[in-house]
Amino acid sequence: MKRAFLTILIFFAGFGLMAQNEIIKQGWNIGPLPVVGYNSDLGFQYGACVDIFNYGNGSNYPGYDFKINFEVSTYTKGSSIFRSYSYWNNIIPQGKLFVDLGYFIDRKFDFYGFNGQAAPYLKDMAIIKGDGNVLNLDNTGDVASGLYALNRGQFRAIVSMQRKIGSTRNLYYGLGLAYYNYDYKRLDIGKYDDQMTLYELYCSSGLIRDNEKGGGNVTQFKAGLIYDSKNFENDPTRGIYFEATLSAAPDMIDAKGYGHLTFTGVFHHYVPLIGDELTFCYRLGAQNVLAGDIPFYAMLNTNLLFFKKIYTESFGGSTTGRGINRNSVIGKGVAWLNVELRWRLTNFKFINQNWCVALNPLFDAGMVTQSYRLDEQKEAMEALESIYSFSSTDTDLVYSGSDETIHTSAGCGLKLIMNKNFVVSAELAKALSKHDGDGMKAYIGFNYIF
Repeated sequence: MKRAFLTILIFFAGFGLMAQNEIIKQGWNIGPLPVVGYNSDLGFQYGACVDIFNYGNGSNYPGYDFKINFEVSTYTKGSSIFRSYSYWNNIIPQGKLFVDLGYFIDRKFDFYGFNGQAAPYLKDMAIIKGDGNVLNLDNTGDVASGLYALNRGQFRAIVSMQRKIGSTRNLYYGLGLAYYNYDYKRLDIGKYDDQMTLYELYCSSGLIRDNEKGGGNVTQFKAGLIYDSKNFENDPTRGIYFEATLSAAPDMIDAKGYGHLTFTGVFHHYVPLIGDELTFCYRLGAQNVLAGDIPFYAMLNTNLLFFKKIYTESFGGSTTGRGINRNSVIGKGVAWLNVELRWRLTNFKFINQNWCVALNPLFDAGMVTQSYRLDEQKEAMEALESIYSFSSTDTDLVYSGSDETIHTSAGCGLKLIMNKNFVVSAELAKALSKHDGDGMKAYIGFNYIF
């Protein structure tokens, strides 16, 4: 996602500046940098960001007193990011505070339908609007397809904290408050004006209700239990992280009847194989709706107290299922697995900072474990045929007829790590089934995904 020429400069210059003694950072460390990067789902990225660390007297290095990040950037496929987040380790005794504030514009937000394998993936399919209610299906690939896209805006404000429980060593309780505003519209990029999108078909069939198709407001009250024995926060080489969070979202603003309770759990395990040089690690995750009715726009979000990536969407894409179509595995319940072998190739000092270069082969897997309006999805095409006259009815555009299965991908990443806290990441991954995506996908961004 970031700093192309600077990253390359540091990467190659570092090998000539090898050093054994680590620099203990103290006080302020401020890094303003240009944003230059790439994401296969979003396009090329450009903008600016700044990372601000305060390490205090250095006694807890690579731990810090607080970290603040600001970013303004945009992608060539129509997404923009306006975000600030911060971690404060010096406010809550034996705990930390996390604050996240952001506004996200996505003019070509990916929407592949509900329930994973149950939603067909019709590569290059374009539905061209004809006279009246006539819809012409074009799968020749000659027309750029906007079938799996819509326009989404999201405002997000999150405050989360954790504090140690009594005299326990690594056990914490967590509390959080989150607010989301979602704004959904049909795709409004000029070259797709004459096309019908899957989002519109879902709205026409009733799979997406009239009172949710434009988005809405979600307020969450969170309570969680956390176990954290990682040796480092952002570049761990050993230890366990476990978070189990209940998120209550009462219908207190929109009054649409969409109050709900969700459970989200993650388990990270970092197993050292050769000292701190080679680490086998994995993340198991699950999210389920326990009670109430959840609108489709809230179902996409992963409701953790703390997270490392900008986006917190469902399975598929750079933060969960690398190489798999973004947000293509969504349901009321989703489970996922991420596996990595992290090999730290070399350490060096450069520009008065501690650096490390690491390689991480990876494997991701996930599936829907709790379906969402599946019975309606099976009957949706019949409802659509009562509204529209299709040029061909050989293809069910909404339901594939297949049962859910495990969606998998594999690839490899390269990391450049500064002071065990700042991680520049480049990853390549490919879905292992054509239903989940075509070709190799690339992601250049920040941080390990867990």
